[in-house]
Amino acid sequence: MNRTERLYRIDRLIRAHACVPVERFVQVLEISRATFKRDIEYMRSRLHAPIVWDREKGGYCFTAADPGAPIYELPGLWFNASEIHALLTMLHLLENLEPGILGQHVNPIRARLVKLLGSTAQPADEIEGRIRILHMTARKMKLEHFELVATALLRRKRLHLSYFSRGRDEETDRDVSPQRLVHYRDNWYLDAWCHRTDGLRTFALDCIRTAVILDAKASAVPEQQLNEMLAEGYGIFSGRPTARARIRFSPARARWVSSEEWHPGQVGHYEPDGSWVLEVPYSDDRELLMDILRHAPEVEVLAPPELKQRLQEALRAGLQRNK
Repeated sequence: MNRTERLYRIDRLIRAHACVPVERFVQVLEISRATFKRDIEYMRSRLHAPIVWDREKGGYCFTAADPGAPIYELPGLWFNASEIHALLTMLHLLENLEPGILGQHVNPIRARLVKLLGSTAQPADEIEGRIRILHMTARKMKLEHFELVATALLRRKRLHLSYFSRGRDEETDRDVSPQRLVHYRDNWYLDAWCHRTDGLRTFALDCIRTAVILDAKASAVPEQQLNEMLAEGYGIFSGRPTARARIRFSPARARWVSSEEWHPGQVGHYEPDGSWVLEVPYSDDRELLMDILRHAPEVEVLAPPELKQRLQEALRAGLQRNK
């Protein structure tokens, strides 16, 4: 943690807790008391921070600045890795969004994000040029479908869809009640109640051939039910988990996989030889198999037997195709 970040953390701690003891600063910032003292003195003398020691409360706090005293200002904004990623991702999404439901509001939003990035010690164009976020598997979709789906979702109206299923290679018509839009792995999906199948389904927006907003009010699905059916399983093909996969990765591959989150409910541990064993819940194994195959031949499915068999079949089929 550099000094600029520490100064912001000190400022936030005092504003959040009014009065903060030295021990709290040392613990949160993971620095020595001497370093903390130097930071406080720097904020007072160079940044004109009205920070005082309150003997009765046993901590540092802000006090009212003296009349005519210089204005207290922190140096240019500092962003951590997640904040930089969030800002640049928003810029990327805005730059690739054609005029639609946001329309004339897009450019002002982007201008404010650029200004926010530019308030750091480096210019915004320097940050954008030096830090890249690569989106490798995004699929193209028709803008009007996104606009119609989003409009129906926000107005709580049903949609009539003509939808192409890649898995079955067929196109069907159905009425759905939109529940939420999901941006997952650089692609957009719609979670909706399908009145044709009488159940919750996830639809890829790029597979929508036509969409019409209906007058009928959309059926509401409780948030808890949405999460149970569509958020607890594995990936975008999630549903209520019906199985739990146990996967072993070689010691060489474990150095990467042990740091990855495949599912919020995953459990992992190292084995004596350095292998990494990962357990994840799932209901539909399609996406799980794709992720496992990315690590072949450094991966082994331990359980359940059905998943192991499906992996073997996929590997044999791949070998046969590549003879």
